[in-house]
Amino acid sequence: MKNFLFVSAENDALANCKAGGMADVVRDVPRQLAATGDQVHVVVPAYNRLHKTGRFITELKICIQGKDTVAEIYEVAPKKQIDGITHYVIHHPQIVEGNIAHIYNDDPEEPFFTDAVKYFIFNTAVAQAVKQNIFDHVDIAHLHDWHTALLVFHREYNPAYEVLKQTHFVYSIHNLSLQGIRPLRDNYASVEGFFPEIHFDYHQISDTRYPDCINLMAVGIRLCDQVHTVSPSYMQDIMKPSNKPEFIGGEGLEHDLIAAHQQGRLHGILNGVNYANMRVAQKGKLYTNILKQIYRWIQEESKKYKADILANTGEKVVELLDNPPSFIASSVARMTEQKFYFFKRNPLALKAILEKLKANNGIFILLGTGEPEYEVLMREISYQHSNFIFINGQSEDIIDSIYLESDLYFMPSLFEPCGISQMLAMRNGVLCLVHHTGGLIDTVQDGIDGFAFKGESINETINNMVTSFDACLKIFNEDKTTWKKMRKKAKAARFSWEDSVKEYYAKLYTY
Repeated sequence: MKNFLFVSAENDALANCKAGGMADVVRDVPRQLAATGDQVHVVVPAYNRLHKTGRFITELKICIQGKDTVAEIYEVAPKKQIDGITHYVIHHPQIVEGNIAHIYNDDPEEPFFTDAVKYFIFNTAVAQAVKQNIFDHVDIAHLHDWHTALLVFHREYNPAYEVLKQTHFVYSIHNLSLQGIRPLRDNYASVEGFFPEIHFDYHQISDTRYPDCINLMAVGIRLCDQVHTVSPSYMQDIMKPSNKPEFIGGEGLEHDLIAAHQQGRLHGILNGVNYANMRVAQKGKLYTNILKQIYRWIQEESKKYKADILANTGEKVVELLDNPPSFIASSVARMTEQKFYFFKRNPLALKAILEKLKANNGIFILLGTGEPEYEVLMREISYQHSNFIFINGQSEDIIDSIYLESDLYFMPSLFEPCGISQMLAMRNGVLCLVHHTGGLIDTVQDGIDGFAFKGESINETINNMVTSFDACLKIFNEDKTTWKKMRKKAKAARFSWEDSVKEYYAKLYTY
């Protein structure tokens, strides 16, 4: 039996601890590991809120900025209790919640400043918890994205945490575009500022483009024993240089990734999706669930600033109760450049799609929170188009209903490491229209179990996106037989965690 430690910024096994697809992976992989008989400990930051209903375990005395401070570790109850898995959160006054999904911070003037501070403290506290044997002897530590890479930095350079050298480290790249780049020195949120006592190899942690900075994504890639991307096609993409905005590749880390691949340390393994014991939405409850959630949100003080958009959305949905649409297109995603760059680059493309939907008695439901500029853009377009339902919040009930009741799930991602939304939609037999990039290439077959578009330039890609959307509507309206056959094939597609985790054991967890 192996003993695993999963370290992440988010974990959807806990309530209110999700911003994106990484949280689903951190929820599902431990469940599959536990099903094989292994023991799994999962730890995330408390964000000054998740510990409040937890069971206090112990204090963790750590050294930050040359001074002793105390963090606390709590065991917390998951949404669903699974034998073999224990969930923890780490609390410290400086591990604060952010304005993005109550997890991440948006620091436009100095990117990653606030997040670097809290994840520096979080990782150091996790190292101390390992040292204090809170998780028993850890055989394998599985780290997720730049937020957790400092743990392997401690293994490599911090004499206080020699115990980490006994552990095999695996690093998963969920989104290479977010790299956690921070100054090495002369800044409050810098490595030397937080860890003046640690002597490190400058070349092993520095950013190749900004030599006076640490690149935490690079640290994970260079120092972990095995490195993993969440789809085979994304692994191929990121070993090539980026050519923005036409192609998003290695983002300056392609040489590190090529080296890891040549050393046999880089692996592309497709994420899975849960097909058993899943939340099942009730058919016909989409509009009811939206209205119920809007009513709850408007009563919350934290949502007061969104009252206008929520009320506007509610008014549109009430109309749909009496006059249901003939076609529902939908998207569920974080409001970021990755997910909706095409709409920001050319808002007229989205408006053209909305007009086409309107002519077919169709609506577009978009649910998500994220970067303010994208929220503002969608809000403005929603005011102009009565058939654009923008739900600026997070709700599992609404999301489950969207995946169940949509006719077409739309994923116009600029790039996509894997994507789980298309798998969740296909699980219900909902056809997807996707930009054929990264993991979307590995999951959606154009004309067979879904639809795809691409192009040689951004403008060509956007034009093809609109044309492909028209083609989807045409098949839906004029060729029901083909539509039904494609739906059947989408529902039959399988991307199981059982298969993915077998590859994890073979490629990532052997040592």
